[in-house]
Amino acid sequence: MNWNKIFALSLRHIYLIKGSFPRILDLIYWPSIQIFLWGFISKFFTLSSTFYENTVGIILSAAILYDFLFRSSISYNMMFLEEIWSRNFTNLFIAPIKLSEIIAALTLTAIFRTLIGMIPAAILAIPFFGVSIFKIGAPLVFLLITLYIFGVTLGLLVTSGLVRYGPSFENIAWASLFFLAPLGCIYYPVEILPEWLQIIARMLPLVHIFEEMRNILIYDSVNYVQIVKAIIISFIYFVIGVIIFYLSYSGAKNRGTLINMGE
Repeated sequence: MNWNKIFALSLRHIYLIKGSFPRILDLIYWPSIQIFLWGFISKFFTLSSTFYENTVGIILSAAILYDFLFRSSISYNMMFLEEIWSRNFTNLFIAPIKLSEIIAALTLTAIFRTLIGMIPAAILAIPFFGVSIFKIGAPLVFLLITLYIFGVTLGLLVTSGLVRYGPSFENIAWASLFFLAPLGCIYYPVEILPEWLQIIARMLPLVHIFEEMRNILIYDSVNYVQIVKAIIISFIYFVIGVIIFYLSYSGAKNRGTLINMGE
């Protein structure tokens, strides 16, 4: 056994990791997020007594809404990644198609992929667990629209990273949504977070969406101010996502890296 060859092969992968920020971020991300997310969930179940009456219903409803957000973002990312995997990426930008048309097409198409996954899950939860997300009523439409806008925004940010960093950013596409899971207060109220984190969390639409979901299911009341606030925040992030995508495309075009995508 030649240890020099083993060391050389290992060194190759070490240099590959060192030279790629997305890869380093991916390695750090999973253990850290798991600790934060499950730590806050454990704290919630330890301190809370309000939710015990309908814990299953609230947790599953949150899971369905969160999956809708997850599918919205991943569907957007997947369609963009499929262009790279099929080596059609260059053709996409050579064709007389505007960036706005690409964004609009991906945004519209992603909703079909999202609904294909969500509707069966929501229906299965009714006979198996006696939980119906439709009990939320008319506000559910606004919650889903807000989640979809924010999910597409996350998809835009990930595709911006793919344009900027190339396929090495692909791991972030799968993990992007989990970055916000601890701050989104999906399975627990915002009060579980430390006060300084609550300030940051309230800047995200997720907190307002899931807080309102719990408010409707527990107290059977609707706070439309909370819903409108979530929609406005989502639109702001969406505009920022579009701007970042345009900047990433412009930078990649100037550097001439677009031609190498998918190779």
